Amino acid sequence: MMKQVLFLAGCVCFSAGVLAQSAKPKMLYSAANKTVKVYVTEKGSDKRLAPAGTLTFTDNPQPPETETLVFVDPTKTFQTMLGIGGALTDAVAETFYKLPKDKQKEFLAAYYDKNIGIGYTLARTNIQSCDFSSGSYSYVSDNSKDLHTFDIGHDRKYRIPFIKEATKAAGGKLTMFVSPWSPPAFMKDNNDVLHGGKLKNEYAQSWANFYVKFIKAYEKEGIPVWGLSVQNEPMATQTWESCKYTAEEERDFVKNYLGPTLAKGGMSAKKLIVWDHNRDLLYQRASTILEDPAAAKYIWGIGFHWYETWTGAGQNFENTRLTHATFPDKNLIFTEGCVEKFDFNRLGDWALGERYGLSMMNDFNAGTVGWTDWNILLDEKGGPNHVGNFCFAPVHADTRTGELIYTNSYYYMGHFSKFIHPGAKRIASAASRDKLLSTAYINPDGKLAVVVMNRTDEKIDYSLWIKGKAAKTTAEPHSIATLIVQ
Repeated sequence: MMKQVLFLAGCVCFSAGVLAQSAKPKMLYSAANKTVKVYVTEKGSDKRLAPAGTLTFTDNPQPPETETLVFVDPTKTFQTMLGIGGALTDAVAETFYKLPKDKQKEFLAAYYDKNIGIGYTLARTNIQSCDFSSGSYSYVSDNSKDLHTFDIGHDRKYRIPFIKEATKAAGGKLTMFVSPWSPPAFMKDNNDVLHGGKLKNEYAQSWANFYVKFIKAYEKEGIPVWGLSVQNEPMATQTWESCKYTAEEERDFVKNYLGPTLAKGGMSAKKLIVWDHNRDLLYQRASTILEDPAAAKYIWGIGFHWYETWTGAGQNFENTRLTHATFPDKNLIFTEGCVEKFDFNRLGDWALGERYGLSMMNDFNAGTVGWTDWNILLDEKGGPNHVGNFCFAPVHADTRTGELIYTNSYYYMGHFSKFIHPGAKRIASAASRDKLLSTAYINPDGKLAVVVMNRTDEKIDYSLWIKGKAAKTTAEPHSIATLIVQ
């Protein structure tokens, strides 16, 4: 008996030794001898992504309760940044080609140049027409299940050339995902691409084949497709292109048709996104679909929009947090958002940018890996749009004068996209007062990017605190700042 006890004890010691040897040392981080470069955008001033000096750290091992701080811990990491960008729709492309050549060049650099612009890396485009097209159109000209008339000729006039120019401006690579607004009318039970309706069961395979044909056609044009969503806004009956799926119907379409068809077409590596609608039903949708392993195996992530505010409610970030906490092995991606009900007189409204800042802060802190704005460019009417659903974009072109108008949304997004790069890891960040919002990342080059937003009317003095070191600065009223620690 004694020998057995000694043997067991020896085994425990041996196992502990192995564990001790294999355990990786914790990552250490010190802000000592580091500096902080600050870039700000402020209401009531001309500062837009403007350099605002350099901060230095001093010792502050235990800050008092009376001090306002933004705590950052680079040793605690979370999700990896996929990218930040916006949609390249028909409306964007048509508006772009109405600009003078010098303004086209300025526009592309403003969005995609990593040095003088805000460095967009993520993009979305529509499969067939959407509301932000000049009219409804289809890639098939008959009612054939075999899609033998499939042709993307419509897109070669504006959209494909524009996407190529944007990709070139981005250094030759954009992470592009694609989304349909509606199947062709003959595949739907209302025989209409508009006004909702549902996909007929007898056309489910044809519609799955349609995605593969589209991706192959775009890639033949030299536009790589990284991923796709199943359906834009599948719970909305719209006056524009739309198609409805319950959670069970979307799950079964993925499981029985789209997933297997992508695999058969050699597209298993394409990232498949479900939902692609508002945060309010995000958890219900994700749980219904992802609890079926036969569907979940095809799904990369869950996409969401911010239009749950149509009810008069605010943005529902709690559903985003809950979905990430419950399904941490699937990715969250913000696939669309814009400020609706365009009004030319509101182009200078500071609330436009603050809505973006509020959403991006909360979405990233909830686990979101990528953030995609809606149209990156619209005209002076908030279009073109074939159903009068005019909206704001971060940049508008006044086609009457050829001028570009940059709203503060452009700069607010730039505080993230310019400084937080693909491959960056989100790190722990929290403010000691709810008047400040913050998020933080460590970039692949080791530099920290900390974004701090003040939506109040108050001037707030605070310190950036990292592992016992603090750097003092100020958040002006209605401002956003990015602090680069290097």
